[in-house]
Amino acid sequence: MQIDDTDRQIINALQTGFPIAPRPFALAAERLGLAEGDLIARLARMKDAGIITRFGPFLDAAAMGGAFCLCAMEVPPAQFEAMTRTVNSFDEVAHNYARDHRLNMWFVLATETPAGITETAARIEAATGLPVFQFPKLKEFFVGFRVAA
Repeated sequence: MQIDDTDRQIINALQTGFPIAPRPFALAAERLGLAEGDLIARLARMKDAGIITRFGPFLDAAAMGGAFCLCAMEVPPAQFEAMTRTVNSFDEVAHNYARDHRLNMWFVLATETPAGITETAARIEAATGLPVFQFPKLKEFFVGFRVAA
């Protein structure tokens, strides 16, 4: 799928400052000179095509009493797809990606409480039969990452 100039404007504009309002898509669409339904349809089309992988807020779980933790597993290559489905079946898994390394599966856990990290990791270990290595955040850095479309 090809994106057009309007799709590029949407991607560039919505990376920051999405409105908080009863109808946020209507306000965002108005700022872009679009109809609300057109904006929503374009976002859905781009997500379905894999041009964008998600559309939603990044929430600070720790500020709300929860926790995030980067985790890794050493998954046998022949079992990688099945293990990916198993790990991704946990609601606490924020995202999951493969790496060319002995620890070849990396994912982020997001839980409502700090204790939830250990509990969820243990549940994943029980479901997969593999250890989950936890890499908790020691220091936070803010990087204003934006991608120009």
